[in-house]
Amino acid sequence: MEATGPLKGIKIVELAMWAAGPMVTGILADWGAEVIKIESPEGDPYRALNVHPGVQPANITNPNFRVSNRSKRGIVLNLKTEEGRGLARELIGAADVFMTNMRVGAVERLGLDYDSLHPLFPRLIYCHVTGYGVEGEWRDRAGYDAGAFYARAGVWSALLPPGDFPMMRCGAFGDYYTALAAAGGICAALVGRAATGKGQRVLASLLRTGAYAVSSAMNLALLGYPQRSASGRSPSFNPLINCYQDRDGKWFWLLCLQGDRFWPGVTRAIGRPELLDDPRFNSLDNRGKNSVELIRILDDIFKTKPLEEWGPIFDREDVWYTPANDIPGALKDEQMRIAGCFTTMPTNEGEVEVVPAPIDFSEMPWNIRDAAPELGQHTEEILLEMGRNWEEIAKLKERGVII
Repeated sequence: MEATGPLKGIKIVELAMWAAGPMVTGILADWGAEVIKIESPEGDPYRALNVHPGVQPANITNPNFRVSNRSKRGIVLNLKTEEGRGLARELIGAADVFMTNMRVGAVERLGLDYDSLHPLFPRLIYCHVTGYGVEGEWRDRAGYDAGAFYARAGVWSALLPPGDFPMMRCGAFGDYYTALAAAGGICAALVGRAATGKGQRVLASLLRTGAYAVSSAMNLALLGYPQRSASGRSPSFNPLINCYQDRDGKWFWLLCLQGDRFWPGVTRAIGRPELLDDPRFNSLDNRGKNSVELIRILDDIFKTKPLEEWGPIFDREDVWYTPANDIPGALKDEQMRIAGCFTTMPTNEGEVEVVPAPIDFSEMPWNIRDAAPELGQHTEEILLEMGRNWEEIAKLKERGVII
């Protein structure tokens, strides 16, 4: 399938593994960029990660690898050899963007760090995604989103109630946040190069993205406010922005953040107009002080009807709400599909549904044009494009530079 999207014509070389780095270029490939993924002879270890032991057969490529490496071409280079490193530099020199999430010391040892490549290729956009940043004693430590994003940046403490342990709620959550940030940074650097003709380094880290993800809480702390940890449903400072269950046990959220504005409509919707001026509940402050009692009243009322009946009532009284889906529920939600939350991706076994990046373009629509590459699938094709002939390719295989 032909590439479409605003980045059509942009060439990217990736030297990345696991989730955050490859998802950066997976997004940019969706948007039309041509991406070449460099792997070692052993391959990206994410290929073999069994995300569902007992469910996923051990010999099947990790489904998440296939999603984050869609629409790319793959080449295997043995970067332990000078010839392999030379071929990598040649590929990078012909690209607009080089993206890596290898640790700082590793790319320095390979001679593929920014300080080594920028003098050679001054127009190159060099994107480096790390766990903890490129400076300090932690720059070469393994991060993963469980470490640098969830744990070190304090994300867990903003999501979980006091006393809970710092568990990770969803795999690759921080990786995908970071990938979106890095993809945006690369696009900004490309705009900057169009204006100045100069390339530059784009830095993104799981640690910094984690801080940004909970910056609403962090900014308050920086301004001297006490930390407000995640809490349960009751008590609540505003029971009108809270979750409730309907008659069938389905959860939904009331979204009446401006409590005094919405309180009259809520009392009409629940058929309890006498509560409007009840001194326990007649102001935001009083509803907060008496939230346990009010939540109990609302719980009892909301359990009398299914959400399908409450919805039209809420709409009539201008009470803002939304269903609280679990993952299976979200997959069946018509509005999720209308909003473009799912698309199809080709694989060797046929098309499958996946979740794309949350961005659309009105004049240059994107597409997912191909499956993730098998290990080394395009090595020979890429080398031929680089000007090597079949005899030279055979000799590279003999010397262990490629497989």
